[in-house]
Amino acid sequence: MKKSFKKILDGIKRPLLSLPSRHQWKLLPRVLTKKEKIFFPIFSCIFLISSYILLNSLYSQKTVLKPSQGGSYIEGVVGQPRFINPILTSSDIDRDLTEILFSGLYKYNSQGEIVPSMAESYKVNDQGLLYEVSLRQDILWHDGEKFTADDVIFTIESIQNPNYKSPEMINWIGVKIKKISDFRIAFQLKDPYFPFPEHLTIKILPEHIFKDIAPENFALVSYNLQPIGSGPFKFEEIRYNQLGKVESISLSRNQDYFGKVSYLDKITFKFFETEQALIKMLKKNEVDGMIAPNEKKLSSVKTSSSSIYHILLPRYFAVFLNPEQNPIFKEKKVREAINMATDKTEILKRVIEENGRIVNSPILPEIYGFEKPANNVFDLQRAQELLNEAGFEKESGMLIARQIIEDFELSQYLEYGSEGKEVEQLQRCLAIFPDVYPDGTVSGYFGRKTEQAVTLFQEKYKEEILDPWNFDKGTGIVSKTTRAKLNEVCNSSTEEPEQVKISLTTVDQELLLKTAEVLKEQWEKLGIEVQIKSFSFNELSRDFIQPREYEMLLFGEVLGIIPDPFPFWHSSRSQDLGLNLAIYKNDEADDFLEKARKAQTAEDAKENLENFQNIIVNDVPAIFLYNPDFLYLLPKKIHGVELNMVADASQRFIGIENWYIKTSRSFSF
Repeated sequence: MKKSFKKILDGIKRPLLSLPSRHQWKLLPRVLTKKEKIFFPIFSCIFLISSYILLNSLYSQKTVLKPSQGGSYIEGVVGQPRFINPILTSSDIDRDLTEILFSGLYKYNSQGEIVPSMAESYKVNDQGLLYEVSLRQDILWHDGEKFTADDVIFTIESIQNPNYKSPEMINWIGVKIKKISDFRIAFQLKDPYFPFPEHLTIKILPEHIFKDIAPENFALVSYNLQPIGSGPFKFEEIRYNQLGKVESISLSRNQDYFGKVSYLDKITFKFFETEQALIKMLKKNEVDGMIAPNEKKLSSVKTSSSSIYHILLPRYFAVFLNPEQNPIFKEKKVREAINMATDKTEILKRVIEENGRIVNSPILPEIYGFEKPANNVFDLQRAQELLNEAGFEKESGMLIARQIIEDFELSQYLEYGSEGKEVEQLQRCLAIFPDVYPDGTVSGYFGRKTEQAVTLFQEKYKEEILDPWNFDKGTGIVSKTTRAKLNEVCNSSTEEPEQVKISLTTVDQELLLKTAEVLKEQWEKLGIEVQIKSFSFNELSRDFIQPREYEMLLFGEVLGIIPDPFPFWHSSRSQDLGLNLAIYKNDEADDFLEKARKAQTAEDAKENLENFQNIIVNDVPAIFLYNPDFLYLLPKKIHGVELNMVADASQRFIGIENWYIKTSRSFSF
């Protein structure tokens, strides 16, 4: 007769809590009843599973998931690298690679703030004219050489040397750099410049690599495609295709990086000729991420395994009006009417599918925390009324311009300081003569420019106006003789009316072309005939922007992390290589821009920029449109990405050392 399992165990003398011996386990099947044989395996499995769950739960509670090193990322870009060199970079691709391979004295963080990088700190002396910078002493270049102040001095002086033809040169005009010690330098400014700290983000070159290379050979050396930098990743490999074009560039983690060492082992950039080719490879998983295409194509590239990051970029798109190419823009009411006839909400919806914000100001107050101006109110009826007040009429759906106002007649004595309707009539009459009144502004106020125009008009008709009074020079005063000649000339200058026509010039790029088409639809409701002209960026810049050969220009401008609209709106930047695309000139606005640059505090800069903003919004030299989101597509396997606002597209790699794919658990106590 079989004994029960319990009795056998009870008869065995053993230490408390000791486990059965191997021999005892062998006896187990012989002592179990039929029912026990069924339930024992079941309870054993339940015990083991429960133990596993309990232990796993305890492990999860007592450990934390942390990023770990490993994994690689492949980015696809359209175009070819040329100069992976901070002094020579001019394309987006070059800036992308430079951002990862090189470091600056300062850098941007994920919140758009400027923080130390190769520098430890700086202090400002001499009322904002002197910046003393202390450098880190633990930085190595990718080839193992030590970083010192000499590298910074070499970089800045090379940028300032016109023989190197650096695109960065304009940012360093008038700045002197001095070595205080191996790890301290000073920048002496000619004038106070509040946004100067942003210039300290320029990437630094290794002097020992480039010091013996002549400026004329600088752009030809292999280091421009196989660079030695100091960034979180270092150059590993470059591959070319059968046509000799760069196919890919691979970068590996810099284990000696002075900052946080990156988690990713490797980053590879693959280069494509077209966006279509890039998207094709993305769908085949040959590429992990890319700058997201426009809104129409966005849905075709986004998958369940990818994420789209909406990043704030301090830029805006606007239509800049050129009164020198089309005199109707000299009339403020015309500018106001076109602005009022622009439905920005419709543009935002149709062009960028609301992935952005409406813009009404050149200083982007929503981004920088400035006081917002009054919003532009879309009002087609009021826009038509303004055009009528400016001397235009709508006939058979067409806006008609007449050379003069009907029943033109001056009857008042007018001089500097006069105001009113007759001054408006006077200014419209003078605007007929470009050699007399090139400014052509119709404001209703008799200012210095109007006075000068009257003087030139008097000298133009000297025999009839000045000679009877034995005057050799014009007086700038509209009295009896001058008034009679103005009435005669302006009434006799009436020409056949013709439809108002304007041309809108822009870049041959899908986003801007779509914007131009919507603007054309909207403005043609006023009866204005709109012709769209588009060109490649290089052609537009060379043949139209630089010589200012456009009537209206649809274009974008980027302000930077510290806003400085001076280059875009100051009178000194209105010609040739300047960026004042509206050829805007206003002494009061210039004064506020200059004060903002020289401000000692952020509050002073803010106050002056807001005053400048109010002048621009009142004068309407441009039609501000929208600030689109910067869209970036990454695979969901990439974690640790924190992007809020970036200064330009290359800044999407801010904090790339924090990106990770692999994780591991470690005990937390």
